[in-house]
Amino acid sequence: MVINELLRVAMERNASDLHLIVASPPMLRIYNKLVPIGEVPLTPKAVQDVFEAITSDKQRETFYRELDLDCAYSVPGLGRFRVNAALQRGSFALTIRCLPSEIPTIDKLRLPEICKSLVLKRRGLIVVTGPPSSGKSTTQAAMIDYLNEQESRKVVTVEDPIEFLHSHKKCLIVQRDIEDDTKSFASAVRHALRQNADVILIGEMRDVNTITAALAAAETGHLVLGTAHTLGAAETIERLINEFPSPQQEQATMQLTLVLEAVLSQLLLPRADGTGRVALFEIMVATYAIRNLIRDKKFHQIPAMIEMGRQHGMQTFRQAVKDLVSNGIINPEEMLLRTSRWEELETTLSSQSPIGERTYSGFAGAR
Repeated sequence: MVINELLRVAMERNASDLHLIVASPPMLRIYNKLVPIGEVPLTPKAVQDVFEAITSDKQRETFYRELDLDCAYSVPGLGRFRVNAALQRGSFALTIRCLPSEIPTIDKLRLPEICKSLVLKRRGLIVVTGPPSSGKSTTQAAMIDYLNEQESRKVVTVEDPIEFLHSHKKCLIVQRDIEDDTKSFASAVRHALRQNADVILIGEMRDVNTITAALAAAETGHLVLGTAHTLGAAETIERLINEFPSPQQEQATMQLTLVLEAVLSQLLLPRADGTGRVALFEIMVATYAIRNLIRDKKFHQIPAMIEMGRQHGMQTFRQAVKDLVSNGIINPEEMLLRTSRWEELETTLSSQSPIGERTYSGFAGAR
């Protein structure tokens, strides 16, 4: 099959994604740069043929009803892939994410050490946040794999679609796929409470019903890992609360104050030496002081509290940037291209760069 050969090339070249779009040759994303495979542009029929080859009848039915589709695709001996199908100008457009055949470890990914202690907690809510394609699912998978190596617990994951396949080591792991195994995140989380789960992983806390179910699960003694598409701990907390109608926000705030354990907010940035990407983290741990700020809705004070919380494993993006830039791991301007906190980071990066402020003045007005 042609698509399998394209995917084989993608895996051999360490691409993160394969893009199939009409009037363009197949494109790989390698270390955040788009690289064509050949020069022959794809025809509408060619892309549609690929779509029909990698989807089931049920998935195609969903696509033609919703005009969008997320699903998984496997090639024996090669690996698993996450597929997004969409329409553009009346033709198919496919984005296929290449997933590692093995779950990378926390150490291999160079994730913060606090990820190990957090995933060993017995109860509470841990939220991993960041924009799309920032590595949230990989971080969660690495944390679950670490738990799987360390302790005997039952883990239920709810994903759309399932990306990393976990084997049973010390843990018993049940993985449920939206559409194929369950109808919604919220429903699956509620039912997980009756399935004797110790840990519940939620692929995306995308609506008030799912957030409500996640808070209830954490409140009743489960460890819950969820994701959100926000950037920054304070923004994440405010967004979770604002998802609720006004009459329910006070109760949601109190629940979050009681159950939240940590927020890990991340970005993926290209390494300065061009050998791949590195994760940049803001880490907020729910200390007594942080809980008080959440309860009083003083979200604007959270970044300052994070900056002073190094002894608890906390760090701001600004502190993380200083570490990575000073060690030569990333180029300073990469951060300015990928965050809305321009003024704060511009000052930080300018002080770290031998070039000085001249390098970054052009970014001040870029929003």
